Amino acid sequence: MATNPRYDGKPLLRLLELYVLWVIGELSQDDQVKLNAIAPKLQTIYGGAGQWHEAIAAAARMPSEMPDVIRDMWARNLEIARANGVTLLPQKFAEMFVDENLAA
Repeated sequence: MATNPRYDGKPLLRLLELYVLWVIGELSQDDQVKLNAIAPKLQTIYGGAGQWHEAIAAAARMPSEMPDVIRDMWARNLEIARANGVTLLPQKFAEMFVDENLAA
């Protein structure tokens, strides 16, 4: 799904970003299809109840309210960006959120 050096040696990093994109409604259809296809493997590796995003949440030991936290932070950051006349790209937000809140 990604060949960026950012993810070298960090297999969960990109999946966490995709989880954030899914939560904020910005996951591409292509990524959704790929993630649905590998959901059984992710569940075997990380646990969860069968859907890819549940496996990622289990891997990161996310609390059940994490999607609400992410959506709230996305909304706040969009407002800050607008107030400063800049555009906050969903991928950039996902990277920032993961780096600051989920990456070890």
